[in-house]
Amino acid sequence: MKHLDIIVEGKVQGVFFRAATKAVADQLGVKGFVKNLANGTVYIEAEGDDFSLDSLIEWCRQGPERSVVEKVSSAEAELKNYRNFEVLKKNFLW
Repeated sequence: MKHLDIIVEGKVQGVFFRAATKAVADQLGVKGFVKNLANGTVYIEAEGDDFSLDSLIEWCRQGPERSVVEKVSSAEAELKNYRNFEVLKKNFLW
């Protein structure tokens, strides 16, 4: 089990990216959250096994139908032991 912080850049807001990410994360058994950032990116904190996290990142490179993903970056971080995967509604600067 590991934790990744993922940032997705491009046309990723207003295209149901967060809702689609939750659906994929739920299918993969990934825990954490997804939210829009004020700078136009999508931020994801995800926890799961290597296969599930790799699958989530691979999906993020494509995104939902109306998105145009330009870049996906990820970094391993400290495990937070999330219980489920949530869509957060508020924009935050970090």
